[in-house]
Amino acid sequence: MTAQSTGRRLDARLPGLVLLLTLIWAVAFAQDQKPQGELPDQEIQPAIEAYGAKQYDQALARLKPLLARSPDAFQVNELMGLIYAAGGKDEIAIPFLKAAVRSQPLSVSARTSLAISLARMGHDSLAEAEFKKATELGPSNFDANHKFGEFYIHIGKLDVAIPYLEAAQRIDSSSYINGYDLATAYLERGDFEKAKQQITALMHEHETAELHSLLGDVDEKSGKPVESVNEYQRAAHMDPSEANFFAWGSELLLHLALEPATEVFKIGSERYPQSARLQIGVGISLYARSSYDKAVSAFLRACDLAPDDARPLLFLAKAYNISTAESPEVSERLKRYVQIAPRNAEAHYYYAMSLWKGTRGKTKQADLTEVKAQLKTATVLNPTFPDAHLQLANLYASEQNFPAAIAEYKQAITLQPESVEAHYRLAQTYVRTAEKERAAAEFAIFERLHKQQNAESERQRKEMRQFVYTMNEQPSGHSAQDNSH
Repeated sequence: MTAQSTGRRLDARLPGLVLLLTLIWAVAFAQDQKPQGELPDQEIQPAIEAYGAKQYDQALARLKPLLARSPDAFQVNELMGLIYAAGGKDEIAIPFLKAAVRSQPLSVSARTSLAISLARMGHDSLAEAEFKKATELGPSNFDANHKFGEFYIHIGKLDVAIPYLEAAQRIDSSSYINGYDLATAYLERGDFEKAKQQITALMHEHETAELHSLLGDVDEKSGKPVESVNEYQRAAHMDPSEANFFAWGSELLLHLALEPATEVFKIGSERYPQSARLQIGVGISLYARSSYDKAVSAFLRACDLAPDDARPLLFLAKAYNISTAESPEVSERLKRYVQIAPRNAEAHYYYAMSLWKGTRGKTKQADLTEVKAQLKTATVLNPTFPDAHLQLANLYASEQNFPAAIAEYKQAITLQPESVEAHYRLAQTYVRTAEKERAAAEFAIFERLHKQQNAESERQRKEMRQFVYTMNEQPSGHSAQDNSH
C-alpha cells in the first residue's frame, strides 16, 4: 500500500466523533436505556468538549472524579479509552474500552474503538473478533466497516478487506479516506479498471495531488506510460512535495526519457537539498546518459546525505566502476559500504574495484594485496557472483599466475556463459600458456557473442526499474545485507 494510505490506517478517528458520542448517549437517555451508574449528560459534557479540543489532560482531570464515583459508567470508560488511544497509549486505553464494552455489549462504537487499539498493539486475532462483532451489530455503520477493511489491509488480506471497504463506500460515498483506501486496494489486487473508476469518482469531489499520483500508479501498472507520466506531473505541480518529484522523475526514468528525468530530479533536489533519493535520481539519470563522472559526483552527495544507507553506496559503486575518474573519496565511501554491509558480496567487490582503479599500471603491491583479499571475500560470500570471479581472474593474470586465472575465468563463464569479456580474457590467457586450440575456441565464442551483444537499452531499463523498486519498497538504512548479486 502507499505511504499516504498507510498513514491513515487505524489512526484516523471518526469525523464528528464528539457530536456522535453526544447523540448516542442522548438517545440512550431518552429511551430510558441508561445502564445503572451512568452519569447525567451535563456532568460528562465538559470532558467531551475538552476531548474534542484535544485538551486531553483537561479531559482526564474531569473524568477521573467521575470514574471514582461510577467505575462502570459506559460514557466515562469509553471516553477515557478514546483519550488514551488518541495520545498513543493504547495499552492504557484497552482496559477502559473493554469496560465500556462490558457495560454496553451492543455498542458498535466501543467495540470498534477497542478493535483499533488491539490492532495497534499487535493483538490481531482479538482485534478481528471485535471488528467482526461490531460489523455484525452495525452492518450499516460506516466507521466499523471502514476500520475493519483497513485492518485487513494492514495484515495483508486484500480480498477480505475489499468487501468491507465497499460496504463503507455504499454507506458514505463521499468519504475521501475510504474511497482512497478502496482504490489503493483495487490497485494492489490488480483490479486496475475498478481502481481507476474509484479514483475518477473521488476526483469529482476531491481533486488532490495524491489522487493524481495514485492514478499514475494505476496507469503505470496498466502499461500506459504516457498517461502515468502526465498524472505524476500533475501531482507534482499541484503539490511539489519530495515524494511527488520522486514519482515523476522515476516514471520518466522507467521509460528512458532521460533528459526530462534529469531535469525533474535536479529541480526536486534543489527544492529538497537534503533528499538522498532525489540526489540518487540525479545520479541514475546521468548514469543512464553515460555521464558517468557527473553521476559519481551526484552519488557522492547522496552518500553524504545518508551515511548509514547502503543504497547510495551501491549506486556509487556501479557508476564509479564505469567512470574514467579516479577518486580517493569514492574508495573512502565504499570502504564504509563494507562496514555497513560486511556480509554483502557486492560491497567487498566494489570496494576492491575502487582500490584497483587507482593502482592499475602502478606498483602498489600492498593495495593489490587488499584488492585480492576483498575479491576473494566476495567469492566466498557469494560463490555465484560471476563478476567477482572474473576480476579475481584478471588480477591473477596480471600477476602471471595463469593456472589460477584460468580456473577463475572458467568459473565466471560457468556462471555467466555469455560473458564476452570472460571468453576474451580466457582466450588471451590460453595464448600466453601456448594452448593454441583452446585459445582459438575461446576467440571464436568471443566473436560470436560480440556480434550478438546489443542489449544496452534493456540493461538501462533494468537499472531504472531496480532503482525505483529499491527506493520505493525498501526501508532506508542497512538495506543490502544479503549475499545475493
